[in-house]
Amino acid sequence: MKCPNDGADLAPAERDRLKVEACPKCQGLWLTPQELNALEDQRFDLGDQNKSTLVFHPETSARSCPECSQPMQTFEYRDYDLALEFCPSGHGFWLDAAEDQRVLALMRREELREKWSHKAEDAWGAHLRFWSARGFFEKLKAIGDLRVDGT
Repeated sequence: MKCPNDGADLAPAERDRLKVEACPKCQGLWLTPQELNALEDQRFDLGDQNKSTLVFHPETSARSCPECSQPMQTFEYRDYDLALEFCPSGHGFWLDAAEDQRVLALMRREELREKWSHKAEDAWGAHLRFWSARGFFEKLKAIGDLRVDGT
């Protein structure tokens, strides 16, 4: 396979604990959909159902797929400010040099955001259960008890 960036032969390589095809000249990576998913999972362990949509705003790219030579499409990765390219036939994704590190950083940030969101939802649910489990007068008494105790 040829690098869609500079035409060099892609070579087997190991990056981010994955066996991938890489360009020895530009350091770009060709990842299958499974490899991109495995890369993301290194930093995001909340399951695929909690990941946002992968492809936003696809547009035709000037680069061609290393496997089928068809034009690839550029897209905004998970609606972040990171433009990647993919083969519309599903062969894979092209990441320029160091974009794998950006994917890892974005997935870590997304995981932290998801965990915070779940904690906030759990706290709100506990609050609602507390107030819905009591009658109106018990709630008023609880408010008064809080003020007396200073808590």
